[in-house]
Amino acid sequence: MTTPVESFVPPSLDAARWDDLEPLYKVLRERPLGSAAELERLLLDRSELDAAVSEAEAELYIASTRAVDDASVQAAYLEFVETVEPKRRMAAFELDRRIVASPFAAGLERGRYGVLLRDLAAEVELFRAENVPLAAELARLDQEYNQIGGAMTVEFRGEERTLAHLGGLLEEPDRATREAAWRTIHERRYQDRERLDAIFEQMLALRHRTAIQAGFRDFRDYQHRRLRRFDYTPEDCLRFHDGIAEMVVPLLRRSHQARARALDVAPLRPWDLAVDVKARPPLRPFDSVDQLVARTSRVFHRLGADLGRMFDALREGDCLDLASRKGKAPGGYQYQRQRTRRPFIFMNATGVHRDVVAMVHEAGHAFHAALCKHEPLLHYRTAPMEFAEVASMSMELLTLPFLDEFYGPEEAARARRNHLEDLLARLAWTAQIDAFQHWLYTHPEHTKAERGQEWVRLGGRFGAAVSWEGVEHLLPVEWHRQLHLFSAPFYYIEYGIAQLGALQLWSQARRSLPEALSNYTRALAVGGSMPVPELYREAGLRFDLGVDMIRGLLGEVERTLAALPD
Repeated sequence: MTTPVESFVPPSLDAARWDDLEPLYKVLRERPLGSAAELERLLLDRSELDAAVSEAEAELYIASTRAVDDASVQAAYLEFVETVEPKRRMAAFELDRRIVASPFAAGLERGRYGVLLRDLAAEVELFRAENVPLAAELARLDQEYNQIGGAMTVEFRGEERTLAHLGGLLEEPDRATREAAWRTIHERRYQDRERLDAIFEQMLALRHRTAIQAGFRDFRDYQHRRLRRFDYTPEDCLRFHDGIAEMVVPLLRRSHQARARALDVAPLRPWDLAVDVKARPPLRPFDSVDQLVARTSRVFHRLGADLGRMFDALREGDCLDLASRKGKAPGGYQYQRQRTRRPFIFMNATGVHRDVVAMVHEAGHAFHAALCKHEPLLHYRTAPMEFAEVASMSMELLTLPFLDEFYGPEEAARARRNHLEDLLARLAWTAQIDAFQHWLYTHPEHTKAERGQEWVRLGGRFGAAVSWEGVEHLLPVEWHRQLHLFSAPFYYIEYGIAQLGALQLWSQARRSLPEALSNYTRALAVGGSMPVPELYREAGLRFDLGVDMIRGLLGEVERTLAALPD
Protein backbone atom coordinates (compact mmCIF):
# COMPACT_ATOMS: atom_id res chain seq x y z
CA MET A 1 0.00 0.00 0.00
CA THR A 2 1.29 3.43 -0.87
CA THR A 3 2.19 5.63 2.08
CA PRO A 4 0.59 9.10 2.02
CA VAL A 5 2.87 12.10 1.60
CA GLU A 6 2.33 13.79 4.94
CA SER A 7 4.08 16.96 3.74
CA PHE A 8 1.22 17.70 1.34
CA VAL A 9 -0.63 19.25 4.30
CA PRO A 10 1.68 21.77 5.99
CA PRO A 11 1.90 21.27 9.77
CA SER A 12 1.08 24.96 10.23
CA LEU A 13 -2.16 24.79 8.21
CA ASP A 14 -5.13 26.49 9.87
CA ALA A 15 -7.82 24.18 8.54
CA ALA A 16 -10.58 26.34 9.99
CA ARG A 17 -9.80 29.09 7.44
CA TRP A 18 -10.90 28.78 3.84
CA ASP A 19 -8.15 31.14 2.68
CA ASP A 20 -5.64 28.53 3.90
CA LEU A 21 -7.56 25.56 2.52
CA GLU A 22 -8.48 26.81 -0.93
CA PRO A 23 -4.97 26.66 -2.48
CA LEU A 24 -4.55 23.03 -1.42
CA TYR A 25 -7.92 21.97 -2.82
CA LYS A 26 -7.04 23.82 -6.02
CA VAL A 27 -3.78 21.87 -6.31
CA LEU A 28 -5.70 18.61 -6.02
CA ARG A 29 -8.38 19.74 -8.46
CA GLU A 30 -5.83 20.75 -11.10
CA ARG A 31 -3.23 18.03 -10.59
CA PRO A 32 -2.59 16.02 -13.79
CA LEU A 33 -3.92 12.45 -13.70
CA GLY A 34 -2.19 10.24 -16.22
CA SER A 35 -2.32 6.86 -14.52
CA ALA A 36 -4.00 4.80 -11.82
CA ALA A 37 -0.96 5.42 -9.62
CA GLU A 38 -1.42 9.18 -9.89
CA LEU A 39 -5.11 8.79 -9.08
CA GLU A 40 -4.17 6.78 -6.02
CA ARG A 41 -1.74 9.52 -4.96
CA LEU A 42 -4.56 12.06 -5.31
CA LEU A 43 -6.83 9.95 -3.08
CA LEU A 44 -4.19 9.72 -0.39
CA ASP A 45 -3.26 13.42 -0.43
CA ARG A 46 -6.89 14.43 -0.51
CA SER A 47 -7.51 12.16 2.50
CA GLU A 48 -4.90 13.98 4.56
CA LEU A 49 -6.35 17.36 3.66
CA ASP A 50 -9.89 16.24 4.47
CA ALA A 51 -8.62 14.86 7.79
CA ALA A 52 -7.22 18.28 8.70
CA VAL A 53 -10.56 19.93 7.92
CA SER A 54 -12.42 17.23 9.81
CA GLU A 55 -10.33 17.85 12.91
CA ALA A 56 -10.78 21.60 12.68
CA GLU A 57 -14.53 21.12 12.58
CA ALA A 58 -14.35 18.54 15.37
CA GLU A 59 -12.50 20.92 17.69
CA LEU A 60 -14.99 23.71 17.03
CA TYR A 61 -17.99 21.41 17.53
CA ILE A 62 -16.53 19.89 20.70
CA ALA A 63 -15.93 23.37 22.11
CA SER A 64 -19.49 24.40 21.23
CA THR A 65 -20.97 21.46 23.16
CA ARG A 66 -18.72 22.00 26.16
CA ALA A 67 -19.83 25.63 26.56
CA VAL A 68 -23.23 26.32 25.03
CA ASP A 69 -23.38 29.59 26.99
CA ASP A 70 -20.08 30.98 25.63
CA ALA A 71 -21.00 33.36 22.83
CA SER A 72 -17.50 33.51 21.32
CA VAL A 73 -17.22 29.72 21.15
CA GLN A 74 -20.64 29.45 19.54
CA ALA A 75 -19.79 32.17 17.04
CA ALA A 76 -16.56 30.43 16.02
CA TYR A 77 -18.36 27.19 15.26
CA LEU A 78 -21.14 29.00 13.42
CA GLU A 79 -18.62 30.92 11.31
CA PHE A 80 -17.02 27.65 10.19
CA VAL A 81 -20.42 26.11 9.39
CA GLU A 82 -21.61 29.12 7.42
CA THR A 83 -18.44 30.28 5.67
CA VAL A 84 -15.94 27.40 5.41
CA GLU A 85 -18.08 24.28 5.16
CA PRO A 86 -20.17 25.37 2.13
CA LYS A 87 -17.00 26.13 0.13
CA ARG A 88 -15.37 22.90 1.26
CA ARG A 89 -18.45 20.95 0.16
CA MET A 90 -18.20 22.45 -3.32
CA ALA A 91 -14.48 21.61 -3.48
CA ALA A 92 -15.19 18.08 -2.25
CA PHE A 93 -17.84 17.58 -4.91
CA GLU A 94 -15.50 18.71 -7.66
CA LEU A 95 -12.89 16.21 -6.46
CA ASP A 96 -15.46 13.43 -6.06
CA ARG A 97 -16.68 14.02 -9.61
CA ARG A 98 -13.14 14.08 -10.98
CA ILE A 99 -12.24 10.82 -9.23
CA VAL A 100 -15.41 8.98 -10.25
CA ALA A 101 -15.12 10.16 -13.87
CA SER A 102 -11.43 9.30 -14.17
CA PRO A 103 -10.74 6.58 -16.76
CA PHE A 104 -8.10 5.27 -14.35
CA ALA A 105 -10.59 4.53 -11.59
CA ALA A 106 -11.21 1.14 -13.17
CA GLY A 107 -7.50 0.42 -12.84
CA LEU A 108 -7.53 0.74 -9.05
CA GLU A 109 -7.62 -2.48 -7.05
CA ARG A 110 -11.30 -3.25 -6.48
CA GLY A 111 -10.76 -5.00 -3.19
CA ARG A 112 -9.01 -1.94 -1.85
CA TYR A 113 -10.92 0.92 -3.46
CA GLY A 114 -14.30 -0.58 -4.34
CA VAL A 115 -16.19 0.73 -1.31
CA LEU A 116 -14.63 4.18 -1.61
CA LEU A 117 -15.49 4.49 -5.31
CA ARG A 118 -19.02 3.24 -4.67
CA ASP A 119 -19.54 5.83 -1.95
CA LEU A 120 -18.04 8.68 -3.97
CA ALA A 121 -20.33 7.81 -6.86
CA ALA A 122 -23.28 8.12 -4.50
CA GLU A 123 -22.03 11.50 -3.28
CA VAL A 124 -21.78 12.74 -6.86
CA GLU A 125 -25.26 11.44 -7.61
CA LEU A 126 -26.75 13.26 -4.61
CA PHE A 127 -24.85 16.53 -4.72
CA ARG A 128 -26.72 19.69 -5.63
CA ALA A 129 -25.08 23.09 -5.25
CA GLU A 130 -28.40 24.58 -4.17
CA ASN A 131 -28.45 22.20 -1.18
CA VAL A 132 -25.16 23.47 0.26
CA PRO A 133 -26.66 26.55 1.99
CA LEU A 134 -29.50 24.36 3.28
CA ALA A 135 -26.94 22.14 5.00
CA ALA A 136 -25.38 25.19 6.63
CA GLU A 137 -28.77 26.34 7.89
CA LEU A 138 -29.49 22.88 9.30
CA ALA A 139 -26.19 22.96 11.17
CA ARG A 140 -27.09 26.35 12.61
CA LEU A 141 -30.47 25.03 13.78
CA ASP A 142 -28.77 22.02 15.36
CA GLN A 143 -26.50 24.38 17.26
CA GLU A 144 -29.58 26.28 18.46
CA TYR A 145 -31.15 23.00 19.64
CA ASN A 146 -27.99 22.20 21.65
CA GLN A 147 -28.01 25.65 23.20
CA ILE A 148 -31.61 25.22 24.36
CA GLY A 149 -30.84 21.81 25.85
CA GLY A 150 -27.66 23.01 27.54
CA ALA A 151 -29.53 25.87 29.19
CA MET A 152 -32.14 23.57 30.76
CA THR A 153 -31.62 23.67 34.51
CA VAL A 154 -34.20 23.46 37.28
CA GLU A 155 -34.64 24.41 40.89
CA PHE A 156 -35.34 21.23 42.84
CA ARG A 157 -35.63 21.24 46.62
CA GLY A 158 -33.53 24.36 46.96
CA GLU A 159 -30.77 23.44 44.50
CA GLU A 160 -30.15 24.33 40.87
CA ARG A 161 -29.63 21.10 38.92
CA THR A 162 -29.16 19.95 35.35
CA LEU A 163 -31.75 17.56 33.98
CA ALA A 164 -29.07 14.85 33.87
CA HIS A 165 -28.46 15.25 37.61
CA LEU A 166 -32.17 15.14 38.33
CA GLY A 167 -32.55 11.99 36.24
CA GLY A 168 -30.64 10.05 38.88
CA LEU A 169 -33.53 10.58 41.30
CA LEU A 170 -35.77 8.39 39.12
CA GLU A 171 -34.07 5.42 40.78
CA GLU A 172 -34.93 6.54 44.32
CA PRO A 173 -37.10 4.09 46.31
CA ASP A 174 -39.31 6.92 47.58
CA ARG A 175 -42.08 7.18 45.00
CA ALA A 176 -42.94 10.80 45.81
CA THR A 177 -39.32 11.81 45.12
CA ARG A 178 -39.34 9.96 41.82
CA GLU A 179 -42.59 11.52 40.73
CA ALA A 180 -41.47 15.02 41.69
CA ALA A 181 -38.19 14.58 39.78
CA TRP A 182 -39.92 13.11 36.72
CA ARG A 183 -42.50 15.90 36.59
CA THR A 184 -39.82 18.56 37.04
CA ILE A 185 -37.71 17.17 34.18
CA HIS A 186 -40.59 16.80 31.76
CA GLU A 187 -42.27 20.09 32.65
CA ARG A 188 -38.94 21.86 32.11
CA ARG A 189 -38.68 20.41 28.62
CA TYR A 190 -42.34 21.25 28.06
CA GLN A 191 -41.59 24.92 28.75
CA ASP A 192 -39.46 25.01 25.59
CA ARG A 193 -41.82 22.93 23.45
CA GLU A 194 -42.74 25.84 21.17
CA ARG A 195 -39.09 26.68 20.50
CA LEU A 196 -38.18 23.03 19.92
CA ASP A 197 -41.15 22.46 17.63
CA ALA A 198 -40.29 25.61 15.68
CA ILE A 199 -36.71 24.43 15.19
CA PHE A 200 -37.87 20.99 14.13
CA GLU A 201 -40.40 22.32 11.63
CA GLN A 202 -37.69 24.42 10.01
CA MET A 203 -35.47 21.34 9.86
CA LEU A 204 -38.29 19.28 8.38
CA ALA A 205 -38.89 21.82 5.61
CA LEU A 206 -35.19 22.17 4.80
CA ARG A 207 -34.72 18.41 4.66
CA HIS A 208 -37.73 17.90 2.42
CA ARG A 209 -36.50 20.65 0.10
CA THR A 210 -33.04 19.04 0.05
CA ALA A 211 -34.56 15.73 -1.03
CA ILE A 212 -36.77 17.24 -3.73
CA GLN A 213 -33.86 19.22 -5.17
CA ALA A 214 -31.82 16.02 -5.30
CA GLY A 215 -34.55 14.28 -7.29
CA PHE A 216 -36.15 12.18 -4.54
CA ARG A 217 -39.81 12.00 -3.64
CA ASP A 218 -39.14 12.46 0.09
CA PHE A 219 -36.36 12.87 2.63
CA ARG A 220 -36.63 9.28 3.82
CA ASP A 221 -35.53 7.84 0.49
CA TYR A 222 -32.91 10.57 0.07
CA GLN A 223 -31.43 10.03 3.51
CA HIS A 224 -31.27 6.26 3.14
CA ARG A 225 -29.21 6.82 0.03
CA ARG A 226 -27.07 9.52 1.65
CA LEU A 227 -26.36 7.22 4.60
CA ARG A 228 -25.13 4.61 2.10
CA ARG A 229 -27.64 1.99 3.08
CA PHE A 230 -26.76 -0.22 0.13
CA ASP A 231 -27.45 -3.45 2.00
CA TYR A 232 -31.00 -2.88 3.25
CA THR A 233 -34.02 -0.78 2.32
CA PRO A 234 -36.70 1.28 4.06
CA GLU A 235 -38.95 -1.75 3.67
CA ASP A 236 -36.43 -3.84 5.62
CA CYS A 237 -36.65 -1.26 8.41
CA LEU A 238 -40.43 -1.62 8.45
CA ARG A 239 -40.01 -5.39 8.78
CA PHE A 240 -37.61 -4.80 11.66
CA HIS A 241 -40.30 -2.70 13.35
CA ASP A 242 -42.72 -5.60 12.89
CA GLY A 243 -40.24 -8.04 14.41
CA ILE A 244 -39.73 -5.82 17.47
CA ALA A 245 -43.50 -5.39 17.88
CA GLU A 246 -44.02 -9.16 17.60
CA MET A 247 -41.11 -10.44 19.70
CA VAL A 248 -39.86 -7.71 22.03
CA VAL A 249 -42.85 -5.61 23.03
CA PRO A 250 -44.85 -8.49 24.58
CA LEU A 251 -41.82 -9.43 26.71
CA LEU A 252 -41.31 -5.82 27.71
CA ARG A 253 -44.91 -5.37 28.76
CA ARG A 254 -44.94 -8.63 30.72
CA SER A 255 -41.89 -7.35 32.57
CA HIS A 256 -43.77 -4.13 33.32
CA GLN A 257 -46.72 -6.07 34.68
CA ALA A 258 -44.35 -8.02 36.92
CA ARG A 259 -42.75 -4.73 38.00
CA ALA A 260 -46.15 -3.29 38.95
CA ARG A 261 -46.88 -6.37 41.08
CA ALA A 262 -43.48 -6.25 42.77
CA LEU A 263 -43.84 -2.54 43.55
CA ASP A 264 -47.47 -3.07 44.55
CA VAL A 265 -48.64 -0.18 42.39
CA ALA A 266 -51.60 -0.01 40.07
CA PRO A 267 -51.23 1.35 37.54
CA LEU A 268 -47.51 1.57 36.77
CA ARG A 269 -46.48 5.14 36.09
CA PRO A 270 -43.62 6.61 33.99
CA TRP A 271 -41.62 7.37 37.14
CA ASP A 272 -41.76 3.70 38.23
CA LEU A 273 -39.61 2.29 35.43
CA ALA A 274 -36.09 2.87 36.78
CA VAL A 275 -36.49 2.11 40.48
CA ASP A 276 -35.35 -1.20 41.95
CA VAL A 277 -38.36 -3.46 42.47
CA LYS A 278 -37.03 -4.52 45.91
CA ALA A 279 -36.74 -0.90 47.04
CA ARG A 280 -32.96 -1.15 47.27
CA PRO A 281 -31.07 2.15 47.02
CA PRO A 282 -29.94 3.24 43.56
CA LEU A 283 -26.72 1.76 42.25
CA ARG A 284 -23.91 4.22 42.94
CA PRO A 285 -20.93 3.01 40.93
CA PHE A 286 -18.59 5.95 41.56
CA ASP A 287 -18.26 9.19 43.49
CA SER A 288 -16.26 11.20 40.96
CA VAL A 289 -15.37 11.05 37.28
CA ASP A 290 -11.79 10.20 38.28
CA GLN A 291 -13.14 7.13 40.03
CA LEU A 292 -15.30 6.31 37.01
CA VAL A 293 -12.22 6.42 34.77
CA ALA A 294 -10.03 4.41 37.13
CA ARG A 295 -12.61 1.66 37.60
CA THR A 296 -13.41 1.52 33.90
CA SER A 297 -9.70 1.11 33.22
CA ARG A 298 -9.56 -1.92 35.51
CA VAL A 299 -12.60 -3.41 33.76
CA PHE A 300 -10.96 -3.14 30.36
CA HIS A 301 -7.62 -4.49 31.57
CA ARG A 302 -9.44 -7.57 32.86
CA LEU A 303 -11.44 -7.93 29.67
CA GLY A 304 -8.34 -7.67 27.47
CA ALA A 305 -4.90 -6.15 27.95
CA ASP A 306 -4.98 -4.36 24.59
CA LEU A 307 -8.34 -2.79 25.39
CA GLY A 308 -6.98 -1.65 28.74
CA ARG A 309 -4.00 0.03 27.09
CA MET A 310 -6.22 1.76 24.52
CA PHE A 311 -8.51 3.03 27.25
CA ASP A 312 -5.62 4.33 29.34
CA ALA A 313 -4.43 6.34 26.34
CA LEU A 314 -7.67 8.34 26.65
CA ARG A 315 -6.65 9.57 30.09
CA GLU A 316 -4.17 12.02 28.55
CA GLY A 317 -4.37 14.76 25.95
CA ASP A 318 -7.84 16.21 26.58
CA CYS A 319 -9.71 13.12 25.41
CA LEU A 320 -12.39 13.07 28.13
CA ASP A 321 -15.07 15.53 29.32
CA LEU A 322 -17.38 13.42 31.43
CA ALA A 323 -19.09 15.33 34.27
CA SER A 324 -22.49 16.96 33.89
CA ARG A 325 -22.51 20.70 34.49
CA LYS A 326 -24.45 23.82 33.69
CA GLY A 327 -23.77 25.18 30.22
CA LYS A 328 -22.92 21.80 28.72
CA ALA A 329 -24.92 20.32 25.86
CA PRO A 330 -27.02 17.24 26.69
CA GLY A 331 -26.16 13.70 25.67
CA GLY A 332 -22.89 12.00 24.90
CA TYR A 333 -20.70 11.14 21.92
CA GLN A 334 -17.25 10.04 20.76
CA TYR A 335 -15.60 12.21 18.13
CA GLN A 336 -12.35 11.24 16.43
CA ARG A 337 -9.95 14.10 15.72
CA GLN A 338 -8.75 12.76 12.39
CA ARG A 339 -5.60 14.78 11.80
CA THR A 340 -3.93 13.84 15.08
CA ARG A 341 -5.93 10.57 15.35
CA ARG A 342 -7.03 11.33 18.94
CA PRO A 343 -10.50 10.40 20.18
CA PHE A 344 -12.68 12.61 22.36
CA ILE A 345 -15.45 11.34 24.63
CA PHE A 346 -18.19 13.68 25.82
CA MET A 347 -20.66 12.66 28.56
CA ASN A 348 -22.90 14.05 31.28
CA ALA A 349 -22.07 11.70 34.16
CA THR A 350 -23.86 12.13 37.48
CA GLY A 351 -22.85 9.00 39.40
CA VAL A 352 -25.51 6.51 38.27
CA HIS A 353 -25.19 3.15 36.55
CA ARG A 354 -26.19 4.43 33.12
CA ASP A 355 -22.98 6.49 33.23
CA VAL A 356 -20.98 3.26 33.40
CA VAL A 357 -22.90 1.96 30.39
CA ALA A 358 -22.26 5.22 28.52
CA MET A 359 -18.56 5.12 29.43
CA VAL A 360 -17.93 1.63 28.07
CA HIS A 361 -20.17 2.36 25.05
CA GLU A 362 -18.22 5.45 24.00
CA ALA A 363 -14.95 3.68 24.79
CA GLY A 364 -15.99 1.06 22.24
CA HIS A 365 -16.18 3.79 19.63
CA ALA A 366 -12.77 5.04 20.71
CA PHE A 367 -11.34 1.51 20.36
CA HIS A 368 -12.74 1.40 16.84
CA ALA A 369 -11.03 4.67 16.02
CA ALA A 370 -7.76 3.51 17.59
CA LEU A 371 -7.72 0.15 15.81
CA CYS A 372 -8.08 1.68 12.36
CA LYS A 373 -6.27 5.00 12.92
CA HIS A 374 -3.29 3.89 10.82
CA GLU A 375 -5.50 3.54 7.74
CA PRO A 376 -4.22 6.11 5.17
CA LEU A 377 -7.66 6.76 3.67
CA LEU A 378 -9.84 8.94 5.85
CA HIS A 379 -12.92 7.37 4.27
CA TYR A 380 -11.97 4.02 5.78
CA ARG A 381 -11.11 5.36 9.23
CA THR A 382 -14.83 5.31 10.02
CA ALA A 383 -17.28 2.47 9.49
CA PRO A 384 -20.96 2.55 8.60
CA MET A 385 -23.01 3.11 11.74
CA GLU A 386 -24.70 -0.28 11.41
CA PHE A 387 -21.31 -1.74 12.34
CA ALA A 388 -19.78 1.17 14.25
CA GLU A 389 -22.47 0.73 16.90
CA VAL A 390 -21.56 -2.96 17.20
CA ALA A 391 -18.15 -1.74 18.40
CA SER A 392 -19.77 0.24 21.21
CA MET A 393 -22.77 -1.89 22.13
CA SER A 394 -20.63 -5.02 22.34
CA MET A 395 -18.60 -3.36 25.09
CA GLU A 396 -21.79 -2.85 27.11
CA LEU A 397 -22.31 -6.63 27.09
CA LEU A 398 -18.73 -7.93 27.21
CA THR A 399 -17.95 -5.85 30.32
CA LEU A 400 -20.89 -7.27 32.32
CA PRO A 401 -18.81 -9.99 34.03
CA PHE A 402 -16.40 -7.34 35.35
CA LEU A 403 -18.86 -4.98 37.02
CA ASP A 404 -17.50 -6.10 40.38
CA GLU A 405 -14.95 -3.31 39.83
CA PHE A 406 -17.84 -0.95 40.57
CA TYR A 407 -20.02 -3.03 42.91
CA GLY A 408 -20.19 -5.80 45.45
CA PRO A 409 -21.44 -9.23 44.27
CA GLU A 410 -25.15 -8.54 44.86
CA GLU A 411 -25.09 -5.13 43.24
CA ALA A 412 -23.06 -6.41 40.27
CA ALA A 413 -25.63 -9.16 39.63
CA ARG A 414 -28.38 -6.56 39.91
CA ALA A 415 -26.61 -4.32 37.36
CA ARG A 416 -26.30 -7.24 34.93
CA ARG A 417 -29.99 -8.02 35.24
CA ASN A 418 -30.92 -4.38 34.79
CA HIS A 419 -28.85 -4.14 31.62
CA LEU A 420 -30.42 -7.16 29.97
CA GLU A 421 -33.92 -6.04 30.97
CA ASP A 422 -33.26 -2.50 29.75
CA LEU A 423 -32.09 -3.97 26.46
CA LEU A 424 -35.71 -4.87 25.69
CA ALA A 425 -36.82 -1.29 26.31
CA ARG A 426 -34.01 0.08 24.15
CA LEU A 427 -34.95 -2.16 21.23
CA ALA A 428 -38.59 -1.08 21.49
CA TRP A 429 -37.59 2.59 21.74
CA THR A 430 -35.33 2.23 18.71
CA ALA A 431 -38.20 0.83 16.67
CA GLN A 432 -40.52 3.61 17.84
CA ILE A 433 -38.03 6.37 16.99
CA ASP A 434 -37.32 4.90 13.57
CA ALA A 435 -40.99 4.31 12.79
CA PHE A 436 -41.70 7.91 13.82
CA GLN A 437 -39.06 9.18 11.40
CA HIS A 438 -40.49 7.12 8.55
CA TRP A 439 -43.85 8.76 9.19
CA LEU A 440 -42.44 12.28 9.66
CA TYR A 441 -40.62 12.38 6.37
CA THR A 442 -43.15 10.55 4.22
CA HIS A 443 -45.84 12.96 5.51
CA PRO A 444 -43.95 16.26 5.19
CA GLU A 445 -47.11 18.38 5.21
CA HIS A 446 -48.28 17.14 8.61
CA THR A 447 -49.28 19.56 11.35
CA LYS A 448 -47.82 19.84 14.83
CA ALA A 449 -50.97 18.26 16.27
CA GLU A 450 -50.77 15.34 13.83
CA ARG A 451 -47.11 14.86 14.74
CA GLY A 452 -48.00 14.53 18.40
CA GLN A 453 -50.87 12.17 17.62
CA GLU A 454 -48.58 9.91 15.58
CA TRP A 455 -46.06 9.77 18.40
CA VAL A 456 -48.79 8.75 20.84
CA ARG A 457 -50.07 6.12 18.40
CA LEU A 458 -46.60 4.62 18.05
CA GLY A 459 -46.30 4.60 21.82
CA GLY A 460 -49.35 2.37 21.82
CA ARG A 461 -47.49 -0.02 19.51
CA PHE A 462 -44.02 0.02 21.07
CA GLY A 463 -44.21 1.83 24.39
CA ALA A 464 -44.19 0.86 28.04
CA ALA A 465 -47.25 -0.51 29.82
CA VAL A 466 -47.68 2.61 31.96
CA SER A 467 -50.40 5.14 32.62
CA TRP A 468 -49.89 8.79 31.69
CA GLU A 469 -53.13 9.87 33.40
CA GLY A 470 -52.82 13.45 34.61
CA VAL A 471 -49.70 14.11 32.53
CA GLU A 472 -51.19 13.40 29.10
CA HIS A 473 -50.15 16.84 27.85
CA LEU A 474 -46.48 15.77 28.09
CA LEU A 475 -46.79 12.63 26.02
CA PRO A 476 -47.16 14.15 22.49
CA VAL A 477 -43.83 15.99 22.88
CA GLU A 478 -41.91 13.22 24.67
CA TRP A 479 -39.91 12.73 21.49
CA HIS A 480 -38.23 16.12 22.02
CA ARG A 481 -35.78 14.42 24.37
CA GLN A 482 -34.29 12.31 21.56
CA LEU A 483 -31.57 14.52 20.14
CA HIS A 484 -31.04 12.30 17.08
CA LEU A 485 -34.40 13.43 15.71
CA PHE A 486 -33.02 16.95 15.55
CA SER A 487 -29.32 16.41 14.93
CA ALA A 488 -28.98 13.17 12.96
CA PRO A 489 -32.16 12.25 11.07
CA PHE A 490 -32.60 8.52 10.44
CA TYR A 491 -29.49 7.75 12.49
CA TYR A 492 -31.22 5.49 15.01
CA ILE A 493 -32.21 2.19 13.41
CA GLU A 494 -28.47 1.47 13.53
CA TYR A 495 -28.75 0.98 17.30
CA GLY A 496 -31.31 -1.75 16.80
CA ILE A 497 -29.39 -3.46 14.01
CA ALA A 498 -26.13 -3.22 15.97
CA GLN A 499 -27.79 -4.54 19.12
CA LEU A 500 -28.48 -7.75 17.24
CA GLY A 501 -24.82 -7.85 16.21
CA ALA A 502 -23.63 -7.11 19.76
CA LEU A 503 -25.82 -9.87 21.17
CA GLN A 504 -24.28 -12.29 18.70
CA LEU A 505 -20.79 -11.26 19.85
CA TRP A 506 -21.89 -11.63 23.48
CA SER A 507 -23.07 -15.14 22.66
CA GLN A 508 -19.64 -15.86 21.15
CA ALA A 509 -17.93 -14.54 24.29
CA ARG A 510 -20.01 -16.79 26.52
CA ARG A 511 -18.57 -19.73 24.58
CA SER A 512 -15.04 -18.36 24.14
CA LEU A 513 -14.01 -14.87 25.22
CA PRO A 514 -10.62 -15.00 23.44
CA GLU A 515 -12.33 -15.91 20.15
CA ALA A 516 -14.89 -13.13 20.55
CA LEU A 517 -12.21 -10.53 21.32
CA SER A 518 -10.12 -11.69 18.37
CA ASN A 519 -13.13 -11.35 16.06
CA TYR A 520 -13.96 -7.95 17.56
CA THR A 521 -10.50 -6.41 17.16
CA ARG A 522 -9.95 -7.91 13.70
CA ALA A 523 -13.23 -6.52 12.37
CA LEU A 524 -12.72 -3.09 13.93
CA ALA A 525 -9.26 -2.81 12.39
CA VAL A 526 -10.85 -3.09 8.94
CA GLY A 527 -12.57 0.27 9.49
CA GLY A 528 -15.00 1.04 6.68
CA SER A 529 -13.15 -0.70 3.87
CA MET A 530 -15.76 -3.46 3.45
CA PRO A 531 -19.53 -3.43 2.87
CA VAL A 532 -21.59 -3.86 6.03
CA PRO A 533 -22.42 -7.58 5.62
CA GLU A 534 -18.72 -8.33 5.13
CA LEU A 535 -17.81 -6.37 8.26
CA TYR A 536 -20.27 -8.51 10.18
CA ARG A 537 -18.76 -11.68 8.71
CA GLU A 538 -15.29 -10.47 9.67
CA ALA A 539 -16.51 -10.44 13.27
CA GLY A 540 -18.15 -13.84 12.94
CA LEU A 541 -21.65 -12.31 12.88
CA ARG A 542 -24.67 -12.38 10.58
CA PHE A 543 -26.13 -9.16 9.21
CA ASP A 544 -29.80 -10.01 9.65
CA LEU A 545 -32.74 -7.80 10.68
CA GLY A 546 -35.30 -10.60 10.52
CA VAL A 547 -37.70 -11.88 13.14
CA ASP A 548 -35.95 -15.26 13.38
CA MET A 549 -32.69 -13.58 14.36
CA ILE A 550 -34.53 -11.47 16.95
CA ARG A 551 -36.29 -14.56 18.32
CA GLY A 552 -33.10 -16.55 18.71
CA LEU A 553 -31.17 -13.80 20.47
CA LEU A 554 -34.04 -12.99 22.82
CA GLY A 555 -34.14 -16.64 23.80
CA GLU A 556 -30.55 -16.42 25.04
CA VAL A 557 -31.31 -13.19 26.90
CA GLU A 558 -34.31 -14.81 28.61
CA ARG A 559 -32.30 -17.88 29.62
CA THR A 560 -29.56 -15.69 31.05
CA LEU A 561 -32.05 -13.61 33.01
CA ALA A 562 -33.64 -16.74 34.42
CA ALA A 563 -30.25 -17.80 35.80
CA LEU A 564 -29.49 -14.43 37.44
CA PRO A 565 -30.58 -13.67 41.01
CA ASP A 566 -33.29 -11.02 41.42
